[in-house]
Amino acid sequence: MEFDSEDAAKIFYDEYARRVGFVMRVMSCRRSERDGKILARRLGCNKEGYCVSIRGKFGPVRKPRASTREGCKAMIHVKVDRSGKWVITKFVKEHNHPLVISPREARQTMDEKDKKIQELTAELRNKKRLCAAYQEQLVAFVKIVEEHNDQLSKKVQSVVNNIRKYEPVDPGLMRRS
Repeated sequence: MEFDSEDAAKIFYDEYARRVGFVMRVMSCRRSERDGKILARRLGCNKEGYCVSIRGKFGPVRKPRASTREGCKAMIHVKVDRSGKWVITKFVKEHNHPLVISPREARQTMDEKDKKIQELTAELRNKKRLCAAYQEQLVAFVKIVEEHNDQLSKKVQSVVNNIRKYEPVDPGLMRRS
């Protein structure tokens, strides 16, 4: 399958997860070393992996909770191809745990968190756009300053040359050299 964007792939897999009875989790991504754009993304079951316990290392635990990780391998891997489309390159369907009979039960606990994540993601996207605009303005400003600096250097050099041209040469200075 292919999608027009990474978000379209996420929406598809999230819908699939809801229908099947699990919660989708955005896992890892691979970025371009050149420009930092995301080239590939792994999406999977929220029970993927195992929780590495750090309990007790930083003081007493107030509310100990059971781990929700069960080492599930269910996932898809999508990557952008040369045409700019996002293509599923790997699909693992099997879960190693029971799926939720009613997908709504799985989503109820995540709804508030999902809304907050969506809000923060949108805010981050806006901040990135703002940063890009500021960077563009800063680069333009630096270019103007450099051009102005070049013009001033040329004018100063011209003044120095004119002074040398019209300045009488001291014969005493010429003999010492």
